[in-house]
Amino acid sequence: MKVGLFIPCYVDMLYPKVGIATYSLLKKLGVNVTYPMGQTCCGQPMANSGYENLTCETNKNFIEQFKDFDIIVAPSGSCVLHIKEHLKGDKENQAVPIQENIYELTEFLTDVLKINNLKASFPHKVGFHQSCHGQRGLHLSGMSELTAAYFSKPEQLLQQVENIELIRLDKQDECCGFGGTFCITEEAVSSKMGKDRLADHIKNGAEYITACDMSCLMHLEGIANREKKEVKIIHIAEILNTENVNR
Repeated sequence: MKVGLFIPCYVDMLYPKVGIATYSLLKKLGVNVTYPMGQTCCGQPMANSGYENLTCETNKNFIEQFKDFDIIVAPSGSCVLHIKEHLKGDKENQAVPIQENIYELTEFLTDVLKINNLKASFPHKVGFHQSCHGQRGLHLSGMSELTAAYFSKPEQLLQQVENIELIRLDKQDECCGFGGTFCITEEAVSSKMGKDRLADHIKNGAEYITACDMSCLMHLEGIANREKKEVKIIHIAEILNTENVNR
């Protein structure tokens, strides 16, 4: 299969190592992956702010960049969900093949590649943050408010990593408060939610906090830096790609 790698704009601009780790991991796993150089933002920031009408050009460009791929993979549940729910084309059904074949990274690894033997090592105590769009939108993991058996595709992969210790959180799927433009329009609420989420990880001994969305981790990292906490953040792609890497 021919796979197109979609890297969200904030990852590209602020955390490029996450994009590199994602590409490297996919290549290690034998995936025929290509990064289309003309890709840009998926349009989510405009849509979240109530200006979805301004996303016409980003929609056109996304379709043009990724229309020839069998599958599209991105290290972001948030942006993948936006494409699945909001991508529109000029022609009828133009966006449908892309919406049906775009995957968040851990979803692709578990559901398509069916990875069960990762060769990675990360000797640290790690807290996993369940990002809301991935959990409740893409159903990457179970939700505590439902009376159903718990599952987690990201944690299924992390459990294959040698020497890692996944800590147990008091509230395993509470929102971090980032919420895209929510953290701007409701700064005080967003900040308090982030502080609570960070405190849960620290209380339970996390050396690192990981997640499938760099946006959530960026929010938590900012709070940790301001409060001078020693806990570090790391995207799940970086952990899964840690073969022969010393940290």
